[in-house]
Amino acid sequence: MEPQARSVTEHVERVLALVAPLRAGAQALEDALGSVLTEDLYASVSVPPFDGAAMDGYAVRLADLPPDGSQVTLQVTGDVAAGPSGPTEVGAGQAVRIMTGAPLPPGADAVVPVERTSTGRFVAGAPRAEGSVTLARQSRPHVRCAGEDVRQGQLLAHAGTEVTAALVGALAASGTVHVAVRRRPLVAVISTGSELVPIGGALGPGQITDSNGPMLAAAVRAAGADVVRLGPVTDDPAELRRVLDQAVRADADGGGADLIVTAGGVSAGAADVVREVLAAAPGSDGGSGVTDVDVATVAMSPGKPQALARWGGVPWLALPGNPVGAYASFELFARPAIDRLRGAEAPGRHHTSGVCCSESTTSTQSNTPRAVPLAAAAGWSGSPGRLLVVPVRLAPLPDVGGTAPGSVGVVPAGSHHSLSALATADGLAFVPPDIEKVRTGDIVQVLMLR
Repeated sequence: MEPQARSVTEHVERVLALVAPLRAGAQALEDALGSVLTEDLYASVSVPPFDGAAMDGYAVRLADLPPDGSQVTLQVTGDVAAGPSGPTEVGAGQAVRIMTGAPLPPGADAVVPVERTSTGRFVAGAPRAEGSVTLARQSRPHVRCAGEDVRQGQLLAHAGTEVTAALVGALAASGTVHVAVRRRPLVAVISTGSELVPIGGALGPGQITDSNGPMLAAAVRAAGADVVRLGPVTDDPAELRRVLDQAVRADADGGGADLIVTAGGVSAGAADVVREVLAAAPGSDGGSGVTDVDVATVAMSPGKPQALARWGGVPWLALPGNPVGAYASFELFARPAIDRLRGAEAPGRHHTSGVCCSESTTSTQSNTPRAVPLAAAAGWSGSPGRLLVVPVRLAPLPDVGGTAPGSVGVVPAGSHHSLSALATADGLAFVPPDIEKVRTGDIVQVLMLR
């Protein structure tokens, strides 16, 4: 008799109990992309650090410009370019030619754009300014004031923020050299099955190309972790144990993986090698590496067979071999584990599921910005008693129930067991276990993949 299936939420909780945030340390800002801050960061300097020109033009004194906007002719006394420059004070009746980004010279409090003056334009390589210029008061001073963007001491990023390219720019501008971050997790991805052949290998009778290994390795990188890919491994327990040992010492610097993710071999078949290795008692021949074994049937489709354990102390997530089930399991279970290792969980938010999909129609709260409620543009069957994972693509909503013209919903991209459907999907829809049929216009939670 099959044991009662575990809910997705419960399985996520058990996954998260296996992992803890990695240690923190200082890292050069330019090397921290994708890492997560462990401390609040404050600006060391103001941005911009001085009053500067927002336009190419002439630095002037507003007091010299008629308030009614009529034109006035001022004496041009010099030039100021971006970068270090000598003092060029603007006195009464004077103007200084100035370039965008150059510091505003003493005495000036406005810039008149060059296209609004009698000169009309600046010519590259022209000699120093001399003579005079005719101009009028503008509606804006065209000056970027010191600290206009960021003030010294201003909070720039909270602990728990992921370092993005844009944040690198903002931190660099404000004087940050090093940041305190958690190191990127190293995840070992192992695909299992005697039928699997590495990419590019010749296929023999009964063989298929390994797709789970490359797919999950790519998913690990997309989740902000580093990856070492091992296998594919045949259905030989001794070989799997050897590769698991390799994963534990996978880092070239002598460290090992922080998380092991396997695909396949976790069902109850006679040749399911992961189940066989997990079943070995601690201390038995070849089984001393496995502890904290938790084999489960999870109420989801595809992706029902799951297992958790530690190998050599390293958390191990055993995912099913069905490609859609493996990918959905990664998003539901492995990604939250990686987020916890990275320290990327939002402060104060208890991660109850990897995608936040509600497991009943009574709750539609989402715990990740990537999961959004969208209407079904066509109907499809549910899977009563299981959370149904459906690869979906965006499609126009039919005009039902007052749908706004041009509204977009989702339709199945193909069979929810099909790798080709997953490849063409815009997202994964999650249909709660208590829904027998999704009807046109019904709202479903969708994890966007694009």
